Amino acid sequence: MDIIALKRHTAAELIAKLREVPLLEQPDVFVYSQALITLEQIQTDCLHPPQNYIWLQELRKTQELRWSLAAQGVDLFRLDGYVTYTVLGEDGTEEVYDLYPPIVEESVEADGTLALLINDGMHRLYLARLEWVVPQVAYIRGVPKAYPYYAFPRQQGWMGLDLLAENPDPRTYLKKCHRQRDNKKLFRDFQAVFRNVGRPRSRLLTSG
Repeated sequence: MDIIALKRHTAAELIAKLREVPLLEQPDVFVYSQALITLEQIQTDCLHPPQNYIWLQELRKTQELRWSLAAQGVDLFRLDGYVTYTVLGEDGTEEVYDLYPPIVEESVEADGTLALLINDGMHRLYLARLEWVVPQVAYIRGVPKAYPYYAFPRQQGWMGLDLLAENPDPRTYLKKCHRQRDNKKLFRDFQAVFRNVGRPRSRLLTSG
């Protein structure tokens, strides 16, 4: 992976952008606009993934990204804001990506449990566990009750998580337990304010 340019952005810039994140199918709803957003270092044992598996290919991409950023003096697990980096592909084309810390939301569940739910960045947090790192996350409190994260946190946390070579077929595998039938109405659209955060970084495994 060839990073040819990198720019750091402050924590204040990150928080300002997060406040502008809309819902994917309700673009006039900004779920974080009034929330308390802080950068915190939190033990991964305290966090609840909503997804039942780790995709091995994505984990390897995440590991490659960690090493490539480290060569630029950037710690994947301690961004202190967010970064914008440019990758040069084998065909000579350039692609620009934004990278922010994993997103963790406080979520009060039906039995009163306060879960620290992983909204985004689950593979990075799994890698942090493998490396015995206490990672920095964007910790969000005060999300409106009408707009919870679109899936429930796993009660067993990281225990029993599947490590899969292929992205599973949702017709035969329960990826997440959704809160409602139209779950995408609760989906946070980070792509609306950050660049290329929703696209797979497939070139990470193939570029030099």
